[in-house]
Amino acid sequence: MSKYEPLWKYLKDNGKDVCKLSYAEIKDILGFEIDHSFLTYKKEAKEYGYEVVKISMKEKTVTFSKILSE
Repeated sequence: MSKYEPLWKYLKDNGKDVCKLSYAEIKDILGFEIDHSFLTYKKEAKEYGYEVVKISMKEKTVTFSKILSE
């Protein structure tokens, strides 16, 4: 199990097409702050139907988008 699995499950359960979460919200979901390793783990979101479309260091947010099947 990935340490980021609670975040991926949150996104899947949320079901929104686009979900923008602050670093603080992600910390609340995970119980820890995201770090540089997030860049490696972000590909796991695809297994839950989402992808990371933007990481804003300035705004301290991460934007996820649902992968639309064709």
